[in-house]
Amino acid sequence: MACLSPSQLKKFQEDGFLLLEGFFTADECVAMQQRIGEIVAEMNVPLHCRTEFSTQEDEQLQTQGNTDYFLSSGDKIRFFFEKGVFDEKALHAHDPVFKSITHSPKVQALVRSLGLQMPVVVQSMYIFKQPHVGGEVSPHQDATFLYTEPLGRVLGLWIATEDAMLENGCLWFIPGSHTTGVSRRMIRASSDSGPGTSFLGSEPAWDNNLFVPLPVKRGGLVLIHGEVVHKSEQNLSDHSRQAYTFHLMDAAGTVWSPANWLQPTPELPFPQLYI
Repeated sequence: MACLSPSQLKKFQEDGFLLLEGFFTADECVAMQQRIGEIVAEMNVPLHCRTEFSTQEDEQLQTQGNTDYFLSSGDKIRFFFEKGVFDEKALHAHDPVFKSITHSPKVQALVRSLGLQMPVVVQSMYIFKQPHVGGEVSPHQDATFLYTEPLGRVLGLWIATEDAMLENGCLWFIPGSHTTGVSRRMIRASSDSGPGTSFLGSEPAWDNNLFVPLPVKRGGLVLIHGEVVHKSEQNLSDHSRQAYTFHLMDAAGTVWSPANWLQPTPELPFPQLYI
């Protein structure tokens, strides 16, 4: 069933994340993998635009590469290289396979059961965590990069198109960490010179003992509250860990921060999920 049960909703509200096993079929996962393979085969990214995206402040500021390529990526399919992992953005808007997954009836039913009144898709990525080189993603909150007022209006949907296990870099969460606000924000820089973004605040030194792993079998969907602290480790195994993820915002009574690095454009004005 696509809708959450009362017990599932309660667990999500308490923990800030929830695994829905087998939400997508093997055929749907294969379709995404095949399509992303075609997109990658056609990839042509100029060397000066080969930008890394990192959740770590110093790395993000040092490796933005071509600032315009990064800041104008919200309405385009673009490639970002992150410690051996590269991802592509705006798939939900420009590719029919990923658009059909993002806007599928079961996703819409799921979102309705979560109580979102006016959901809009603000961002999407396909993440490759390659064997032996797939980099870690440091502890972070998605609202650091996708900030709203009030808080609590951003929801991540993370789909395992391959098994995501301990050995190949599954997600780790701090249960209940979505209730303490946002520790830092990445914002667009006010000056045209220098890095295109800067950070407000700082990331706490999170206690590693607080994190719990969340292995996910292929087809599983993880709901991620915008403020829950999560991370993933390096993939030093022989198996890749591919995933498609996108973020929704409940636009009802919500202000998308004009300081966010990601901004709507005339070509992609945060369309409503339900049309």
